[in-house]
Amino acid sequence: MTGANRPVWATIGADEERYRPLYARILGLRFVNPGGVLCFLFFEGTIALAALLSLAELVTWWAVLVLPVVVAAMVKLNDMVAAIVVRSAALVPEQERDRFRRQMEPAVGRAQVEWVSHTVTGVVINADAVPPPRRTDRSD
Repeated sequence: MTGANRPVWATIGADEERYRPLYARILGLRFVNPGGVLCFLFFEGTIALAALLSLAELVTWWAVLVLPVVVAAMVKLNDMVAAIVVRSAALVPEQERDRFRRQMEPAVGRAQVEWVSHTVTGVVINADAVPPPRRTDRSD
């Protein structure tokens, strides 16, 4: 992909594209931007895991070929879902976004308690006396 053909909502510029890991460039990831270590784990790590599983005879040798392909498909699917989310968020008008932000702001402060005229820490101002519980067993 060249810089001229990239959509406006893409998050990675054309200059940064050449510095991305080969795994991300081959999959054509636009929104998910894994680093070098994560790309290593996605590709070489899954090959090593599949090889260990096949050497332990838990899976067939086909897993060495299939597991990296399945992980790559899941990473690409995650990128496609992220693209859909970004596009749908761009369609929400700014007014709706502001209203949503106002509704989701946490209310921080102190509640006013009208029935207490003053408060002293650790002291009960007014409480009704609670009678002691009656014992029904008279064996004492």
